[in-house]
Amino acid sequence: MDVPVANPPYLSTSPSLTPALYVVATPIGNLGDITLRALETLRGVDLVACEDTRHAKRLLDHYGVRVPTLALHQHNENAAAEKLIRLLLEGQRIALISDAGTPGVSDPGARTVAAVRAAGCRIVPLPGASAAITALCASGVVDEHFLFVGFLPAKVGARKTAITALTSVNAALVFYEAPHRVLETVRDLAELLQPEREIIIARELTKLFEQIERLQLPQALAWLEADANHQRGEFVLIISAPPVKNNSELEVETERVLATLLAELPVKQAVKLATEITGQPKNALYARALALKSET
Repeated sequence: MDVPVANPPYLSTSPSLTPALYVVATPIGNLGDITLRALETLRGVDLVACEDTRHAKRLLDHYGVRVPTLALHQHNENAAAEKLIRLLLEGQRIALISDAGTPGVSDPGARTVAAVRAAGCRIVPLPGASAAITALCASGVVDEHFLFVGFLPAKVGARKTAITALTSVNAALVFYEAPHRVLETVRDLAELLQPEREIIIARELTKLFEQIERLQLPQALAWLEADANHQRGEFVLIISAPPVKNNSELEVETERVLATLLAELPVKQAVKLATEITGQPKNALYARALALKSET
């Protein structure tokens, strides 16, 4: 006799959700990348707060989700968050989504989550698609650490200042960029970061024209300019960590700097500048400078 087996919970079309704000990651391109749990949650909430209601409707309609939506974007986030809190306190179940990927990660949502948490309401995160992680897993970058930077400033001066501050960070750097700014951003990265570093240019991830290219950083601008199609779509840019110099290389470089300065300056000034340039201990540089002087 066959024993009837209940449907597993992920096949439920009417899940029993408790009142909470459900932070739901959605596909970054391919609609098939949504999780079973995300679909179950979207079907079971009372309201979906979304970055763009028209964009969200395409996703919801594709999966037959019939739930009211509320716009929550960077221009109305504070007011929308207050409304969500009132509804949550009344016992409503609300999903928070962005146009693509995970809310609050270079997308609206972080301020909403903070406000909802401060109001004492429950937050339930649902993991899923993320452009940064998608690009990293296909990059082949083997650095132990990475720093998610997101979008750099749009203004040239601020962008260059931000990149310069990242020069010595001992980690791979992960950026998001829009198509109309990718050329100038890559130009600045190539100008300000070490030329030995590699760049992974990932565009249109999970979409029809997905492309992931790994290049030496100085070659990146030429690759983008070689084909107008290379500049289309949403971008993730990954820069490998700065090259690590071993002790012998550091000693050679320090010696070169010190000898160059001693050829033009008195010992005291040369040591002072060499200390600022190399970051090496002043006393050790002074002793080495005296030894170099005695050899000439």
